Amino acid sequence: MLDQLIELDQSLLLYLNNLGTASWDGFWLVVTNKRTFIPLYIVLLYLMARRLTTRGIIILVLTIAGMILFTDQTTNLFKFTFERLRPCAQEGVLELIRQGDCWGYGFFSGHSSNSMATAIFTGLMLRPIYKNLIYFMIVWSIVVAYSRIYLGLHYPLDILCGLSFGVLAGYLFFTIFKRLNARFVKVQ
Repeated sequence: MLDQLIELDQSLLLYLNNLGTASWDGFWLVVTNKRTFIPLYIVLLYLMARRLTTRGIIILVLTIAGMILFTDQTTNLFKFTFERLRPCAQEGVLELIRQGDCWGYGFFSGHSSNSMATAIFTGLMLRPIYKNLIYFMIVWSIVVAYSRIYLGLHYPLDILCGLSFGVLAGYLFFTIFKRLNARFVKVQ
């Protein structure tokens, strides 16, 4: 059963990865770069913070830092526990995919978990003001996640597990923020 799942995962990677063309490589390299979306993060942070007190902003920043630390370190824990090589580092796959300059383990995708946690957290935080923002953020996260397949850095299962973990982490830290904010911030 597990062998069939891994074979299906590899087949799906090869199919999706080989849909790419050289003319799109630059676009996907920009999408996968962590620094690309810094302006988006600044805007989202501003939108979330503008209605909070100073203490609320501190709680928000600490909660976001905790969420990033949690998703990042949990991802690393999984990578070094399962030790599943990235497709671009695995003989027999590397030769069949586009791109492929990498090393290390890939289960599960940190880009996917972090982007989806950000999408869910910000979408829930800003839902009272921007009701449909969460849908935009989820699509954005899926695009970031797909960039990892396009570049041969993750298998689809790495992506799916990362996105699923990100949903849980985003919701968990949204709940943590709401409770901390309710407890430590005086309503004026």
